[in-house]
Amino acid sequence: MEAEFLLPNQDATQRLAALVGAQLRPHDVLALHGDLGAGKTCFARALIQQLNPAETEVPSPTFTLVQSYSTPHGPLYHFDLYRMSSPEDIYELGWDDARQGIILLEWPQRLGRLLPAQRYDLTLNYGAAEEARTALLSGPDEIIKKIRGQWT
Repeated sequence: MEAEFLLPNQDATQRLAALVGAQLRPHDVLALHGDLGAGKTCFARALIQQLNPAETEVPSPTFTLVQSYSTPHGPLYHFDLYRMSSPEDIYELGWDDARQGIILLEWPQRLGRLLPAQRYDLTLNYGAAEEARTALLSGPDEIIKKIRGQWT
């Protein structure tokens, strides 16, 4: 199932991230799609802070490629694959261990055939105003319906 969300500003993006984050459990993968600067890291940061409010500083893993966090639901791994040169490089970043936790993937297309088929996908696109975005979220029907119902 897919649902579209209109995000007029960064606060709305953070609110959607909180709703999505509340649904994620170990073994879940959330693939974040969108152009450079579309808000993937902003979304990921808000989601991580929703799951662990003690994380006051959530750096982008652009240079480290992966950051890990503790959450009440288990470990969360935030991957930024923009600089990864080969899909197989993911194993050097602890991919097998990360699969036991919650995974956020920026630039998931860099995984190619290694991208898990069972996942959530969130695509962020630029909106009409400078801060505005649209988000298209897909995943299990019952979870998407629940998030959609909480959005109103």
